[in-house]
Amino acid sequence: MDEPVVAFDLGRMVFGEAPPLFLLEIALRTVIIYAYTLFLIRWIGSRSIGQLSLVEFLLVIALGSAVGDAMFYPDVPLIHCMVVITVVVLLDKALSYIVARNRKLEDVIEGISIEVVRDGGILWKALKRMNVGHDELFEQLRLKQVRHLGEVRAAYFETNGLLSVFTSDDASTRPGLVIEPPWDVSKPKEVRAGEGAGERRRLACVRCAEVLEVAAGETVAPCPRCGGDVWHAVDEGSSAFR
Repeated sequence: MDEPVVAFDLGRMVFGEAPPLFLLEIALRTVIIYAYTLFLIRWIGSRSIGQLSLVEFLLVIALGSAVGDAMFYPDVPLIHCMVVITVVVLLDKALSYIVARNRKLEDVIEGISIEVVRDGGILWKALKRMNVGHDELFEQLRLKQVRHLGEVRAAYFETNGLLSVFTSDDASTRPGLVIEPPWDVSKPKEVRAGEGAGERRRLACVRCAEVLEVAAGETVAPCPRCGGDVWHAVDEGSSAFR
């Protein structure tokens, strides 16, 4: 019958119940599995984390689960772990070979690039289908040195999750929804549908970035493009008008 576990037993917590020599076995197991896994990964090729495809990302998860157990569990033979790693890598290699020769299967497994910005406007329905929020989109755009959406001719979420951005030649004259600085740092003046504009100015729809010019005293209407009822003032002293 197993003895009851003694809570806060520092010896058990720090060193465990295996003999001290088992620490050397753990070190040897780690070296063997690490070297074997490195050899297989070098064989299939490697890319940075931001460039991993869905299949390669699944490979990383599977390898992580298989590799760790054999490094320190005494009842897991090394050969079992090496078989698992080999099969996982061969499956990845075979699937990559098939996907590279079948475009439809590639689209199903890897996904497709999705356009999310066109001519300064946000394709908000595409964002909704991807379950991507505006904050995430704006963060990715700011990392590309975009200050307002008027600068953007097109932007695409690629299959690896990165955002490709193509700027417009007329960015210096076309206004757009201001995203720099981030709104949680300094939020532009907000105007809602049904309110009076107060003065003649340009407004940008928060949902789709449609730009609307309203006259002084005019009641602001919902966005004609997406029906959104929240607008941000486009400051004529901002980068959108320089």
